[in-house]
Amino acid sequence: MAGTRYVRYIAFALVSLIVIFFISSSSNAPGSDSIRDYGKSLKGKWRGQSSTTPSDSMDYLDPSNSMVQKPAARPGTTPNTSGGLGLAKIGPTMNATFVTLARNSDVWEIAKSIRAVEDRFNRKFGYDWVFLNDKPFDETFKKITTALVSGNTRYGLIPEDHWSFPEWIDQDKAAEVRKDMAERKIIYGDSISYRHMCRYESGFFFRHPLMLEYEWYWRVEPSIELYCDIDYDTFEFMAKNDKKYSFVISMYEYKETILTMWDSAKKFMKEHPEHLAKDNSLDFLSNDGGDSYNQCHFWSNFEIGNLNWLRSPAYIDFFDQLDKDGGFFYERWGDAPVHSIGAGLTLKKDQIHFFNDIAYYHIPFTHCPIEEDLRVAHKCHCSPDENFDWNGYSCTARWFEFMGMDKPKGAPLSSREKRNRILLGVLFTLALLAALAGWALTRTSNKEVRDLLDLAFSNYARARREYRLVRSPSSAKE
Repeated sequence: MAGTRYVRYIAFALVSLIVIFFISSSSNAPGSDSIRDYGKSLKGKWRGQSSTTPSDSMDYLDPSNSMVQKPAARPGTTPNTSGGLGLAKIGPTMNATFVTLARNSDVWEIAKSIRAVEDRFNRKFGYDWVFLNDKPFDETFKKITTALVSGNTRYGLIPEDHWSFPEWIDQDKAAEVRKDMAERKIIYGDSISYRHMCRYESGFFFRHPLMLEYEWYWRVEPSIELYCDIDYDTFEFMAKNDKKYSFVISMYEYKETILTMWDSAKKFMKEHPEHLAKDNSLDFLSNDGGDSYNQCHFWSNFEIGNLNWLRSPAYIDFFDQLDKDGGFFYERWGDAPVHSIGAGLTLKKDQIHFFNDIAYYHIPFTHCPIEEDLRVAHKCHCSPDENFDWNGYSCTARWFEFMGMDKPKGAPLSSREKRNRILLGVLFTLALLAALAGWALTRTSNKEVRDLLDLAFSNYARARREYRLVRSPSSAKE
């Protein structure tokens, strides 16, 4: 009987070696590392005084009053495109627009962004550009931006009721929150205008009269960079592949700013189960089946998305739930987690797209493809060493795991992957020792040796159970 037992040990050890080999040759999905406070490093997303009052004049909401620049072909700085487009202008093929929320004082920073977008993409397509402001744009802003954009430029004034405190907000309570956040040095914690901006981007920009004329949008903010040529129509790509929302950078949100956002999201899920998409992204947003939020979100200063989705009953009901709960003012909810949770719940996961080939920068983070052949083909001028995707604070690795996608060749290991590799090394060693021990046991009758090897087998079994617990808590029960 003892001989049969040890033969079984040998067979088990050999099987373990084979399994470990296959596991170690695949990518282990990284989890979240410790969340660190990145708020102080974020600068300039929305600057201004803490109290602003939009103009009462609504003239700029009238499309007929928009300043228009007719599309005109102009040479770009990188005419020899990999797709052989040269200087030929394709023209817009989709009902789409760029959209920017900006102030007059942002003119030179947005000029840099426009130039980057035009040189890398829009000079070939000539899409429109809508600019929105809580105050009328001045003539300098219009003149500079119109000269730079190859499509039509349009200028809209934000309605006052979209850029003010809703009637259900307790102003004294909101003021106390701002004071507390200022004392705790939470970025934009004491800003009123930042809160108006986040609420507007979350639930109103797509309802502006100018935006109602379009189906697709690409959000652009001041001081961004595009590092690679984009030789295909991104809007057309989204439409043909049934994509509704997209991103290039993802990360964990600053937890102290969204303490109760997930509570509001759970209210929405409970009250509107009809709006929850089948095969949605709940398991990307939550580590425990929806009980809590892991703070992962798509960084919304870059978005290409479908406006009809944002205007759908599903998203409107989602936003209304959050808006009524007051977290934009009682905390400091950002539009990035709002859009991310909204998309994650109301869209199928396959309708959300990661644009790996759009190399992008917004202070302080960069998305730069790590594949050298892609960078060369698209004339990229970014350094892959600055790529944020596989940083421990990024959620992009989690998105790849969730979607079952292979990480790009050369992507560095996450902290969890490194830990798993160490565990695999330990298990490999134990499995090898078990095989040797089983072989030795078949050739000895010494009871002390047998007892010692039995202890080694017990330790191996315990290590294996602990590893399975790390990989999947539920599997440890097997």
